[in-house]
Amino acid sequence: MTQSHSAAPLGSSRLTLISHALCPYVQRAAIVLAEKGVPFERMDIDLAAKPGWFLEISPLGKTPVLLVRGEPIFESAVICEYLDETEPPRLHPGDPLERARHRGWVEFGSHILNTIWAFYTAPDERHLAAKAADLHASFQQVERVLPGGPYFAGARFCIVDAVFGPVFRYFDVFDEIDDFGVFAGAPRVAAWRVALARRPSVKAAVRAEYPQLLRKFLVERNSALSRRMEPAPVA
Repeated sequence: MTQSHSAAPLGSSRLTLISHALCPYVQRAAIVLAEKGVPFERMDIDLAAKPGWFLEISPLGKTPVLLVRGEPIFESAVICEYLDETEPPRLHPGDPLERARHRGWVEFGSHILNTIWAFYTAPDERHLAAKAADLHASFQQVERVLPGGPYFAGARFCIVDAVFGPVFRYFDVFDEIDDFGVFAGAPRVAAWRVALARRPSVKAAVRAEYPQLLRKFLVERNSALSRRMEPAPVA
């Protein structure tokens, strides 16, 4: 029998983040929660076998979902906005025009994640190269708007940083497979990537075994990238 969302498992914390170990959108919410110092519980689910209670609280069947005293909020951008409105310190800029600009780059971060998905699922080398070129072009656009660093808005960490930390994390594994030239000619992006990787909230947004889990996930895609990861056949 399908359970209602009132039957969803609840811990002792006011906030529970329903998660998947590899989901970059979950990482956004976890980073924002950590930056604000808000206690929360995190509950991983298997997206290949979604519990009935989860489907009741996530209309799109996706993670993350944030339970606030049992009330579900879904979609990562909405969760981050809610947290920024209710928990100090504010991570979005105070100026409305600058805040709107940041929201646009949050959406651009989602666009890059879509391209990353197309990259690691590319069926052959031609498509893989095309998606690597698309990623390079996207990061060239980011390069043109970055200030001196270390973060997107300069010295102050913001929600755009929380969005791009999970984006860059993919490349820690991709770089072990090959040099795809994604960050060529983008020194400010490369420096931003390093700064975010060092940020405690970004580090803590995934489990210690995340790289191994991601490698296993990529190998199972049966894609051009996964074939580069497979060991050469024994003669």
